[in-house]
Amino acid sequence: MSTIIRWNPVREMTAMQHAIDRLFEDNLRGARPATNHALPVDIYETDQAYILSTALPGVSPEEINVSLNDDVLTISGEVKQPTFEEQDKARALRFERAYGKFSRSLRLAQPIDSESIEAAYENGVLKLTLPKAPQAQPRVIPVRNAALN
Repeated sequence: MSTIIRWNPVREMTAMQHAIDRLFEDNLRGARPATNHALPVDIYETDQAYILSTALPGVSPEEINVSLNDDVLTISGEVKQPTFEEQDKARALRFERAYGKFSRSLRLAQPIDSESIEAAYENGVLKLTLPKAPQAQPRVIPVRNAALN
């Protein structure tokens, strides 16, 4: 028993367009390195501070710039592309890692105590501890019994 399927030219053209898009994406992705890439970050919050971490493999601590201006935290730097010597007779076949300058600015929800910020860099991971300003930290207000006064 055979099934008859109605021909839909739009479906055929859409499938062809997707195939061409995949072909160009695969070829162009390997042909040139990405630049000005966004820096992915993980941010945690405690009552006293924000804790931010981001992976920066291959970047030395001296090449990382961290600044805080008007409650906007900015992390910037550059991931340098490795070079191969002429004697290696190496030619690039594929570039999948991102190289180039990066910068990420984040507006923080609460004021930060800029004098107490700590930055640590270990095994390619930058960890920032951003203490909240005293006025931004939660405060417990004791309730006294008015009848005792």
